[in-house]
Amino acid sequence: MNTNQEMEQRLWEYIDGAGSAEERSLIERLLETDLAFRSKYQELLQLNQVLNQAELEEPSMRFTRNVMEEIAKYSVAKATSQYINKRIIWGIAAFFFLIIGSMLVYGFSEINWKSSGGGSTLPFGIDSINKWEPSKIIKNTYVNIFMMINIVLGLYLLDRYLARKRNKRLEDMNEAI
Repeated sequence: MNTNQEMEQRLWEYIDGAGSAEERSLIERLLETDLAFRSKYQELLQLNQVLNQAELEEPSMRFTRNVMEEIAKYSVAKATSQYINKRIIWGIAAFFFLIIGSMLVYGFSEINWKSSGGGSTLPFGIDSINKWEPSKIIKNTYVNIFMMINIVLGLYLLDRYLARKRNKRLEDMNEAI
């Protein structure tokens, strides 16, 4: 025998009654001559007897159904719409609309509405739009910080929205399984 593992494998086959007649006769000869082989055989034979005597409980035929019925007794987690305060969501939306509106009001207030437009059908001249320089606004440090915070918040909200869609899709796939 090369290894202890091979010896165990052959002995288990012998104990289970598997293998050809040649292998069985070889193992019987080894049991008569080799002391280590015989002691390992006795050890495995005792283990086999203990395993055969042990009463294994088999689950009932309705095991899966019983487990699922027990799980169904517990309440399902509430949907997020029930425990997220809608006033907070509306407050955040109002904040963004206020910011967008104030930027539009400021932009329109910088337009010279009284200049003549020449051949333009608009009530204000194109040259008044050309005089409006957004670089005055963008150079302000506070505006830049404010815009960066808005961009980060917008990206965060987009991430949460996409994560919610992904989780819903995964839940739908799990329910289908």
